[in-house]
Amino acid sequence: KDDQKEKEPQIYLSKEEVKEKIQSYNSSVTDKLKMTLNSNGIYTGFIKVQMDLCRPITVQSPVNPGKCAPSNNETAFYLPNGYVNTLHISSTNTVREVIEALLRKFLVADNPAKFALYKRCHKEDQVYTCKLSDREHPLYLRLVAGPQTDMLSFVLREHETGEVMWEAFSLPELQNFLRILDKEENEQLQMLRKRYAAYRDKLEEALGGVWKPG
Repeated sequence: KDDQKEKEPQIYLSKEEVKEKIQSYNSSVTDKLKMTLNSNGIYTGFIKVQMDLCRPITVQSPVNPGKCAPSNNETAFYLPNGYVNTLHISSTNTVREVIEALLRKFLVADNPAKFALYKRCHKEDQVYTCKLSDREHPLYLRLVAGPQTDMLSFVLREHETGEVMWEAFSLPELQNFLRILDKEENEQLQMLRKRYAAYRDKLEEALGGVWKPG
């Protein structure tokens, strides 16, 4: 259930409360991804983000130092649905910075403004998905919820605008999308041809049995 209207009020924690929560958090961690509190009050830790993207992403090919970049060093492809990536961030990092860090990690050339970070949480035996604002701090949400991802998890999606905003994509991106669509169309046509060819063989075999003399 997507619920973008329901926003929980921000709870501000004192430095002592943060310290106590981090100690409690670390005592419950089972995957060694603990949080660290620095002397300046800023803490660091890890979050896991599930990549739930419906449209292909444009990825830049890495270029060796000293070599000229090729003119077509970008490739568009579909990221496997449900892929989970782990990021090490600080309590000062905002949602927008987390999105940008994720895209840099995958060498994604798409505009970060095309993506949004969502939180998925359990309430009263139901799962709610809520879009986070750019200024929220994911590590704080992780700390308050605890390390259990079944209670709170993060999901990266495209912005839900009702329809695709194609004007937000660059010309090379659109050309890559067309190539992907052409490839998928050809694959679907080949599958249909094979299926109907198999049907035709079965029908001809059945007809041959019915009309077989004697």
